Amino acid sequence: MLVTLEGLDGSGKTTVWESLRASHDDGVTFTAEPTDSQYGQAVRRSESAADADPIAELFLFTADHADHLSRVVSPALDRGDVVISDRYSDSRYAYQGATLADTVPRAMEYVRGIHQPWTRPPDVTLYFDVDPETGAARSGATNKFETAAFLADVRANYEQLIDYTPERFVRIDATQSPEAVIADAEAALADALPDDAWA
Repeated sequence: MLVTLEGLDGSGKTTVWESLRASHDDGVTFTAEPTDSQYGQAVRRSESAADADPIAELFLFTADHADHLSRVVSPALDRGDVVISDRYSDSRYAYQGATLADTVPRAMEYVRGIHQPWTRPPDVTLYFDVDPETGAARSGATNKFETAAFLADVRANYEQLIDYTPERFVRIDATQSPEAVIADAEAALADALPDDAWA
C-alpha cells in the first residue's frame, strides 16, 4: 500500500514522517520527494534558483518522480511493504500547477497530463491542512515556493485534488501541536491500513 503525506510547506508533514519512521520500521519503506538521486539534486538546485524556467523545472520534478517510482516505490510495493512518502505526485500537481498558472492554460491539468505515464496513484493520502500565512511563517519563506501568496494558490490546488478523489484523502488539522498532529496521523494510518501492516 502506498501512503503519501501532503501539505503546504510548514504544515509539519515532514515532522510526522520522521516520527513515523522512528517508530515503524518493520515492513515499511520510508521515502521522500525530491529524492537524493542525481535527479532530486537537480530539482533542489532549481528550487533555489529564482530565475529557473518553470517548464524545465516541471520536467526535472517529473524525471525525479519517475526514477523514484522505478527505483524505490515499485520494488518496495512488490515486496509487500507499506510505502510512506513525504511528498509525491500531488505535490507536483499543486505546486507546479501554481507555478505554471500564468504560463499554460489549465495549468494543474497540464501537469497531471505530463505526469500521468510516470506515476502510480497513492492508496491513502494524509493531507496536513494549514493556512498559507502559518505555513510561510513556519517554513521561513526561504525559497520561491514558500511565500504566503504562492502557498494560497497551492492550497487551492490541493483542495481541487481532494474534490477529485475525496475517498483517498484524510484531512488533518496541522494548526494543532506537533504531538496532536502526530497522534492524528497515527490514528488515520491505523484506520486505513490492514491490522497486520500497522501496529
